[in-house]
Amino acid sequence: MSERKRKYFGTDGIRGMVGEHPITPDFVMKLGWAAGRVLSAHAPGRQKVLIGKDTRVSGYMFESALEAGLSAAGIDIHLLGPMPTPGIAYLTRTFHAQAGIVISASHNAFEDNGIKFFSHDGAKLPDEIELEIEAELDRPLETVTSRNLGKARRVEDAAGRYIEFCKGTVRSSINLAGLKMVVDCANGATYHIAPAVFSELGAQVITLGNTPDGFNINHECGATEPGALQAAVLKHGADVGVALDGDGDRLIMVDAKGELVDGDELVFIIARRRQQLGQLRGSVVGTQMSNLGLEQAIRTIGLGFERAKVGDRYILEKLRDGGWTLGGESSGHIICLDLTTTGDGIISALQVLEAMIGGEQSLHDLKSGMQKCPQTLVNVRMERKIDVMSLPDVQRAVTQAEARLANSGRVLLRPSGTEPVIRVMVEGRDSALVEEMANDIARKVESAARVAIAEVAA
Repeated sequence: MSERKRKYFGTDGIRGMVGEHPITPDFVMKLGWAAGRVLSAHAPGRQKVLIGKDTRVSGYMFESALEAGLSAAGIDIHLLGPMPTPGIAYLTRTFHAQAGIVISASHNAFEDNGIKFFSHDGAKLPDEIELEIEAELDRPLETVTSRNLGKARRVEDAAGRYIEFCKGTVRSSINLAGLKMVVDCANGATYHIAPAVFSELGAQVITLGNTPDGFNINHECGATEPGALQAAVLKHGADVGVALDGDGDRLIMVDAKGELVDGDELVFIIARRRQQLGQLRGSVVGTQMSNLGLEQAIRTIGLGFERAKVGDRYILEKLRDGGWTLGGESSGHIICLDLTTTGDGIISALQVLEAMIGGEQSLHDLKSGMQKCPQTLVNVRMERKIDVMSLPDVQRAVTQAEARLANSGRVLLRPSGTEPVIRVMVEGRDSALVEEMANDIARKVESAARVAIAEVAA
């Protein structure tokens, strides 16, 4: 990441509550203009940019605002309509566009929205370009001449193109016929795509969360609230359940017993199957929050395991640096870099289904190869951000906990990137001990931080 201070861009674009700066129509129009100016400066000739969105009601407003800003900068616009984030990344590449823009707040409620960019190769926009866009935002908006204004058109077959791409990521010999599955689209951007992908590959598909109304995205459904999916799998006697989030880049699954299978377990299943097929290159990448059981299981089957900072952006960086192909987060962001350029819930689900069909095993049996370690996470809210790891009392508490765990567990203190919260995570073999130590460290963090803040104020 660049050393220069960012005003708007976070690790995954710009996000916030609709109507509150910067998620306002006037700012987003200026953002479109600024992005258009920067993109034009980096490539000769007339440029085109793709815009896609999820199903939140505010997407219409921001789509129009971006269209106006880009047109004012002389950029042609291709409007994709509701599309999963990874689908926009894919189409940006195949259309040879200068950039793709996603209007989405991912797994957040409908009151939020956000803007994120893909570069011409379907990867996250480089830090340097984001900083150039921020610098351009400080300049007055100047419209190109009428003759040079950008034109806009809708891409009518965007969904069909992406459906065919997803189907093409599994071997032609894979047939899902005889597989009964429940698919929860979170009333989001995959509502018209995910059911088609799985059914066209032969599965019997029962669909949930496929009636978006602009307000129900991620509401009591999808990857962040999979309870309805678990109930539906049991009710219909399904073989498997698939839960996606609002923008389609996150995946959680449910086995035939109604048990959740999280991102760590899915990464293990994909890694082992790819190893069996000779398709895995290099180490598997997780994050600081990945369960210790994943690391142990990956190493047990003879593969390397590396941890990145939390966030799919950092997983992607480590994969590219190492020339590796597979990584993911516990939350269900899984990147198969040899198939796509970003986390993709549908493609990840297909990789798991391929492991089930190809290996003739149930999802429940596949996940049994990894045993998760008990993990306790405690969030400690503070009056303001402070470097708690520099406090002696906190250092002692962590050292003592690590000594008690020996080599059978981990302690992690991680500050939130968006609020004054310290996340205290402890994992090990003994769930009662893990919970006790996490709460003890959390109390020490809260007490030491309160004293440090008071000393500064005095």
